[in-house]
Amino acid sequence: MPIDRRTLSRHALLSLTGGSLLSTLPRPSHAASRAEIQAETSAAMARLRAQPNTAVLFERAQAVLIFPRIVSGGLIVGGQYGEGILYRGTERQGFYRIVGASFGFQAGAQVAGLAMFFMTDEALRALQAADGWEIGTGPSVVALDRGLQANMTSTTLTEPVYAISFNQQGLMAALAVNGTKITPFNPS
Repeated sequence: MPIDRRTLSRHALLSLTGGSLLSTLPRPSHAASRAEIQAETSAAMARLRAQPNTAVLFERAQAVLIFPRIVSGGLIVGGQYGEGILYRGTERQGFYRIVGASFGFQAGAQVAGLAMFFMTDEALRALQAADGWEIGTGPSVVALDRGLQANMTSTTLTEPVYAISFNQQGLMAALAVNGTKITPFNPS
């Protein structure tokens, strides 16, 4: 039986984490198609637009990259994987994959969404580089929690990229973005 890319990425996370924590996550039966990624991303976009204090981000951003579901897990060594879409306004600019590994004191598993708001053309060009973008190099990313979101105005948005995690489910404390790489891909 052939193994699809989501199952393969889940197996990679299982091998990275020793398998003990990620074994409780749902096992995808097939690879996500272009239509499935679009449907998940559209639903995530609607939820994000309904959150208080995100309107200013959507208004000011040059582009928004949405990963509706990133699977993360770790036991000393961790990993994460997700697929999403970059939008410029309402137009889809391309499909992207986020993959990362981390080391250190960590234990847990989670599924969460991530929205990245690219406020400058320079930050957007870093993402669209041919070999992808490793977060932590190039433009800085500011993670916004609900407290910071509540105080945002169009005059306080001065960073190149803002990130908001949403729909967290699981046992890990947070979704880490430093050390991950985002690359374009073409789903079937």
